[in-house]
Amino acid sequence: GIGGAFQYGLQVSIINSPAEYIKSFIRETWLKRYGSSPTEELITLMWSFVVSIYSIGGLLGSLSAGYLSVRFGRKKAMLFTNIPALLSAALMGLSRLCGSFEMIIAGRIFSGVCGGLGLNIHLMYAGECAPRKLRGLIAITASTAIAIGKFVGFALGLRELLGVDALWPILMAANALPALIQLLTLPFFPDSPRYLLIDKKDKEGCI
Repeated sequence: GIGGAFQYGLQVSIINSPAEYIKSFIRETWLKRYGSSPTEELITLMWSFVVSIYSIGGLLGSLSAGYLSVRFGRKKAMLFTNIPALLSAALMGLSRLCGSFEMIIAGRIFSGVCGGLGLNIHLMYAGECAPRKLRGLIAITASTAIAIGKFVGFALGLRELLGVDALWPILMAANALPALIQLLTLPFFPDSPRYLLIDKKDKEGCI
């Protein structure tokens, strides 16, 4: 769940804490570029893009999950979800340094793609790998991972941790850590028996 449903929960909650800092960043960037202060309506519109564009990315990720999981297998598809996760972390983490609020919007799209892919493929992969007696319990891990992700997002957003003006780019790039953990650990996991048997026709590998 670290690179699956956890990523979704993390990105849903992590955006709440730095709201005012990101709005201030948009205001400052606009002033430097165009020499005039943006209206409050424009700031609200840009902030709405930052928040809601995640859902568009999630839709794209969800629509791609079925194809990728059949084409490459559940494990490789789960590994693939780390590419948009790391891209989003890089874009959002460097946005302040580059003076571009558009990078935050682009990063949110990629994090949405990661969330949409991870949430769907996690359920398939965990359910198909689980022993029959534990299948129901393993399926619940998706909900557990979402809840833990939300909790971690809220916790990191506390002012005692990363919820301050100087550190909000690091907070927004926090999804890189679970992506790296998954990249290092998931290759040692088996592939889905169902994928091996039905999609790859590899009966020996399935057994």
